[in-house]
Amino acid sequence: MPVSGSPLRGRTAVVTGAARGLGAAMARELSARGARVALLGREERTLRPVQESLPGAGGCWEVDVTDDRGMALAAADIRARLGPASVVVANAGVAEGGPFAESDPAVWRRVVEVNLVGSAATARSFMGDLFDTCGYFLQVASLASIGAAPMMSAYCASKAGAESFAHSLRAEVAHRRVGVGIAYINWTDTDMVRDADAHPVLRELRGHMPPPARRVYPVEYVAGRLITAVERRRPSVYVPRWLWAGQLVRAAMPSVVTMLSRHELPRLDAAEPFRATGMLGTGARNGPAASRSGRD
Repeated sequence: MPVSGSPLRGRTAVVTGAARGLGAAMARELSARGARVALLGREERTLRPVQESLPGAGGCWEVDVTDDRGMALAAADIRARLGPASVVVANAGVAEGGPFAESDPAVWRRVVEVNLVGSAATARSFMGDLFDTCGYFLQVASLASIGAAPMMSAYCASKAGAESFAHSLRAEVAHRRVGVGIAYINWTDTDMVRDADAHPVLRELRGHMPPPARRVYPVEYVAGRLITAVERRRPSVYVPRWLWAGQLVRAAMPSVVTMLSRHELPRLDAAEPFRATGMLGTGARNGPAASRSGRD
């Protein structure tokens, strides 16, 4: 869509987890459609190159989405410099894999804190702006919100929680003319997914999905679909589109996954014993939990 025709033109948009991957791609797409983009992430040095690649006014803020005070201060500074946010994208997310019984509690907890608590902290910090602008909040969820997978307990639990949070928030703020959308995305070509494929058990589990479900989508394509949904204030967006069918069979999915896992996991474990992956993705590996557990 041309910049001149986009409802985002001249609006302030906030993207968390904007240093790389889907967050950076969404920031570029928002900027191309005329928005002033505020980039939030844990390291300014990785945010700065993304900011410098964007046309028009914007800025970057180094903050951890789980830090309530830091997020509130960032929101106040963005409001002063760019104006109140009309769009907020809760994109920051991390993942880890491996057997739950052997998981590092700090790493497991960090996944839930970033993906669920961080989304809530993001919404809380900018909700006053969204009330003032009758804005839109997009929660980036996942296929994992619909159907849980073995070896990804923290990620699946946190994404299901983020989905439920967004549903609750939508009902709560609808009368204030604030829109809340949920983005259900499948495998996207980011460093987190590439890291997952480097671990045999996660690669094998993806390989046992039906062919359409195992496809990896270019990050620019996913970002474009999500920002179009932002423009249209959609309550939900599915990338790829067929993913919405997962909602129709949602009740049956746990039983199907359990049946397949009972058959496949012993075979995979015999070929190569399951091990914890630690944090997946470049940004996540530099996080607090990774430092405490000695992983880098």
